[in-house]
Amino acid sequence: MTAPQDPVALDESFLTDPHAAYAALHRTAAVHQAVAPDGVPVWLVTGYRHVRAATKDPMLSVNKCHGRTVGNQGASMPPELDAHLLNTDPPAHTRLRRLVGTAFTPRRMECLRDSIRRVTGELLDRMAPHSHANIVSDLAMPLSMAVICDLLGVPENNRPDFRQWTDTLQSSAPDAAVRSREAMREMHRFLVNLIDRKRRAPSDDLLSALIAVRDEGDRLGEDELVAMAFLLLFGGYHNAASLIATTVLALLTYPEHLAAVRTGGLSMDAVTEEALRWNSPAMLAVRRFAKQDVRIGTTTIPAGERIWLSWASANRDPDQFAMPTTFDPTRADSNGHLAFGHGAHYCPGAALARLENSIAVSSLMHRFPELSLMGTADALQWTDSLRSRGLRELPVSL
Repeated sequence: MTAPQDPVALDESFLTDPHAAYAALHRTAAVHQAVAPDGVPVWLVTGYRHVRAATKDPMLSVNKCHGRTVGNQGASMPPELDAHLLNTDPPAHTRLRRLVGTAFTPRRMECLRDSIRRVTGELLDRMAPHSHANIVSDLAMPLSMAVICDLLGVPENNRPDFRQWTDTLQSSAPDAAVRSREAMREMHRFLVNLIDRKRRAPSDDLLSALIAVRDEGDRLGEDELVAMAFLLLFGGYHNAASLIATTVLALLTYPEHLAAVRTGGLSMDAVTEEALRWNSPAMLAVRRFAKQDVRIGTTTIPAGERIWLSWASANRDPDQFAMPTTFDPTRADSNGHLAFGHGAHYCPGAALARLENSIAVSSLMHRFPELSLMGTADALQWTDSLRSRGLRELPVSL
């Protein structure tokens, strides 16, 4: 077994600059023993080639029943919010993915285009009378919340509560564990009631479609519906908002690419893909467990142990991407990124996140031709999270 003698501490010092920490790990190995914030030992896979291959390894399971101990299983999530795509292996995963895909159609995504443009325009109108704005709170967060709630059919008067709940789940405060459990209980009650209302009075939204969808006589169970709604709301909100803010930061930090976007010489599609690689909103894949002793690279991982695949590290692997710390939408290798995962667990909302980001950022850049960053990029604060990479604020001059 080849591994560093001293496990990597995934602590506050690691979170201060995770990209720098991952860069140091790249120089030593592709797989590392580590200690998670909860004190449980994990195996951290950081190399691009190894991460990509691991997503398709049938000996790595996302089902926590394969974990060696309760601690390894990450059992803090209530069972009723646990029965979603990210916690199931084939054939159960194949069934869930097929059912969700039946409702998550390209037509539905395309119908959201006008809604995204409308909400973006309204948010930019609110910003226009002012000399400065905070892209996170004034554009990225409210837009992503409106889009995902419109998609699922969450009533407008319930949306402030949901934003508070999801912010609590992302918190790194000392009492975060207690507050997160309470937030999940409240979210569960809300989603159960919402599904009940949709079942009695369906409308043209994804949640109503998920309730009604059938495939060869099969349909989603009650816990599966609740868990899927939770996954889409939580993942769609924070990750989409983080991508918007990151893309704006990238363009303001690299003015040559911003100028090319404004003149039409650079597509927003290319900008979006490179932003996903450069600062992946989701830094880690959902935890996996070795079903038997598994060899990744030169390291043998014992059966039952927890494994984390790092999208953020893989997307800045110098063996895969030239000058990986540089934001360069013209690079030839940008589309090989793993920001949305790979294989069976590829993000079902990837198309929506791309559409939302392209509309929001291009609209912002063309609406405010003198947009500039207030202060320096080095002074900006990021969320203290191993799992998510997002700016706390992004102050700009309009």
